[in-house]
Amino acid sequence: MKFGLFAINMGACASPEVAKRAAQAAEAAGFESLWTGEHVVLPDPQAPPSPLPPEVPMLDPTVALTFVAAHTTKVRLGTGIIILPQRNPLVLAKELASLDVLSNGRLIFGVGIGYLRAEFDALGVPFEIKGARTEEYLRAMLAVWTMDKPEFNGQFASFRGIQARPRPAQQPHPEIVFGGHTAEAYGRAARLARGWFGFGLDVDKARACIAGLKEACRSVGRRFDELEISVTPAPERDKTILDLDTARRFAELGVHRLILYPSRARDEAGILGMIAEVEKTLIGKV
Repeated sequence: MKFGLFAINMGACASPEVAKRAAQAAEAAGFESLWTGEHVVLPDPQAPPSPLPPEVPMLDPTVALTFVAAHTTKVRLGTGIIILPQRNPLVLAKELASLDVLSNGRLIFGVGIGYLRAEFDALGVPFEIKGARTEEYLRAMLAVWTMDKPEFNGQFASFRGIQARPRPAQQPHPEIVFGGHTAEAYGRAARLARGWFGFGLDVDKARACIAGLKEACRSVGRRFDELEISVTPAPERDKTILDLDTARRFAELGVHRLILYPSRARDEAGILGMIAEVEKTLIGKV
């Protein structure tokens, strides 16, 4: 089992010094990856399904990961996730290629379609066609990352006669992970990605998602064991982190990576304490 640390760009880790020390501590403890969340804006006042109060600070994923890349050497860097239909695909491709180059090929590109209508409305992006826009934007990014003469002609993006250098350090492109808990999300992971990321799941919900992923893989003729499964567990009552037995139950389902969210850590001491506890009780034991 691999372990990741979520929220390296938000809450207490929106402070550069806290983010730096948390990233270095996680790398030293044996965490395999660091992960960001993303909401460009949050509804104010908070209303369902918005996940956070509007006052919670959240750094841009690419900026935050580039910063912690400069203070680490080997831990991987995941966007968990970037809301792709809200982005310009060529600008984002440039930003992520730059991050991959500056980190010596450590980027994991986590993608999602988003779910907060208020966020889309504020950005002037149509909410109803976000799935189709996401898939087309991803194809456009892959074109500019991989084609000798990048060219793309779609409904939402079109270009030719351009170059965008440097290309990502990872060839042909960084690993792609799709997030989401719907049949459509499972299908995108099966068709388009190296992995899938499920957020805030207990063991039973993870089991149901994995069943959906297996069915999606069957429908497109892909072997399920080619898909890397990452999960952020739902917080357990009265526990800072999940216990070893629960981690093993996730592993038995076929989960390859647990991306742990320090949701109860309100400051640097809490985050560093959580990292130390994971090192002591989980890493190397699952």
